[in-house]
Amino acid sequence: MGASMVNGQLLTLGLLIALVVIFLLAMSIRVIREYERSVVFRLGRLLGVKGPGLFFLIPFVDSMVKVDLRVVAIDIPEQKVITRDNVTVGVDAVVYYKILDPEKAVTKIENYHYAVLMLSQTTLRDVIGQVELDDLLAKREEINKRIQEILDTLTDPWGIKVTAVTLKEVKLPEGMLRAMAKQAEAERWRRSRIIEAEGERQAASIMIEAAMMYEKHPVAVRLRELQTLIEIAREKNMIIVTPTQLGTNETLAVAAGLLRLPQPSTTQAESKTK
Repeated sequence: MGASMVNGQLLTLGLLIALVVIFLLAMSIRVIREYERSVVFRLGRLLGVKGPGLFFLIPFVDSMVKVDLRVVAIDIPEQKVITRDNVTVGVDAVVYYKILDPEKAVTKIENYHYAVLMLSQTTLRDVIGQVELDDLLAKREEINKRIQEILDTLTDPWGIKVTAVTLKEVKLPEGMLRAMAKQAEAERWRRSRIIEAEGERQAASIMIEAAMMYEKHPVAVRLRELQTLIEIAREKNMIIVTPTQLGTNETLAVAAGLLRLPQPSTTQAESKTK
């Protein structure tokens, strides 16, 4: 009986040891994905960066901080900014960044995501405050690039790379929107008047050339008048009144074939012959 008790105690002890070993192995084995890295600390001191794949940690001695290397998008909430020409606008944007150096991102700053968000907001307000409203609306690509360069320079010591900055929307006051609408309408009227005046100038120059040609060839004026009458005569419900320079009614009737001129008499013809 004593031997059986000893064997039972040894079996229980062996099971406990096996459970402890399994537990320690479970705590020591770590698997990191391809887009992740693990910054390992041993007794508080930086040991290095592990991953991707399988690696081991010493339980209760080693600790790790997991870092995602994928591009992260930060939505910057709307910022009320006064532009250089004293116009209050609301601007919101999106910032894209990724971590290039996991060690710096963990050891140089406490919360890199929150730090990038706050830095993006202040940089956005500073840059928008230095430009005028027209430049803000027309040169958004240049402003995006300028903000990106500033953020990239400031976040480089943290091991972070700002890849892109995009302004999503620029909100203007209602009074400013109405003023811009009136300005755009006035600009369209100006362009239409310029185009109309240019058309009249070109038409006048062509008419001057035509008048000079008609002056050299008076017959052409007569042909043009007749052509105009023919075009007008197509409307059968109209009454045409011809001007006097086209000739008398007798001349027009002869031209139309409605009246025959009287033939000269024989005596007149003979006298002319003599």
